[in-house]
Amino acid sequence: MPASVRAETERRLGSRVVRATRAYGGYAASATFRLVLAGGRRAFFKGAYPPPPGSAAIFPVAHEERNYRAVAPFAGRHIPRQLGSFRLDRWHVLLMEDLGPATMPPWTSEKTRLASRSYARFHRRTLGVALPRGLPRTQHQRFGRYWAELAKTRALEHTAALAGRRRDEASEWLDVALPVLRDLERGLVSARRPFVLLHFDTRSDNVRLIGERLVMFDWPFASVGPAEFDTAAFAQAVAAEGGPPPERILAWYDELLPLRARELDGSIAGIAGYFASASWRAPLPGLPRLRSIQRRQFKATLGWAARRFALPEPRWLDAVAD
Repeated sequence: MPASVRAETERRLGSRVVRATRAYGGYAASATFRLVLAGGRRAFFKGAYPPPPGSAAIFPVAHEERNYRAVAPFAGRHIPRQLGSFRLDRWHVLLMEDLGPATMPPWTSEKTRLASRSYARFHRRTLGVALPRGLPRTQHQRFGRYWAELAKTRALEHTAALAGRRRDEASEWLDVALPVLRDLERGLVSARRPFVLLHFDTRSDNVRLIGERLVMFDWPFASVGPAEFDTAAFAQAVAAEGGPPPERILAWYDELLPLRARELDGSIAGIAGYFASASWRAPLPGLPRLRSIQRRQFKATLGWAARRFALPEPRWLDAVAD
């Protein structure tokens, strides 16, 4: 950490930093620290800097900062309070409220129930509301084309290869399931309004559960779209980390905000298609955990899709290594 950046951090926060604890998690190699200030106050530091040659690019913090400003009035207490930002010596730093250590995993039944209901309250507060024009309105639609693209490019051979010696079994299953999944994912492309504010990346490393309130950080992908997409992505991510099955998560969520079947089916199929396309690709430099996490999510989402759409049980997923 350059001394100049530390000094500016202290100047912006109005107090000396007496302890900085590295906050691990996520994919990108950004510098994230939980800070303890003189007098006991706390803050969270997120800094982006030029990545080493050959490493994966770090998501521009400038974009994330703009999103924080745009969504804060709409997200309410579901977003951390912002304490300032600055650029210095090729660093771009965000300072915000410290939400404490990770609260999940483990995703216990009670924590998942509270988080699911809070997520529904978050979506309900912006249902049909006029949201900032700068937020994308079609970001979810690209998840409605992955199965069609896999079929067109014959890349499903790579997806089947994830099963190793059970590759032929996987290939046969995918041939049977492809028409169903390809048809269902189109529902996401033509998803109907009303839309909501989407976080678009609600995983355990991007959230904290504070009492009964789910608080989300890391907002670079914020957009406007169907609540069903966020909810399906959240449910499969919880299941991939050993939490309750997606069906239970949807039931808890649905108690506060009913989900629409067509948009939900399109989201489940589309997210499964995304992981079917991404999880076999070569590792990205500087992001060694990414493909492993994606393979876990692939297994959770495709298994869910098979149950929901009455497809044969994809037993070959047991052979897909994390």
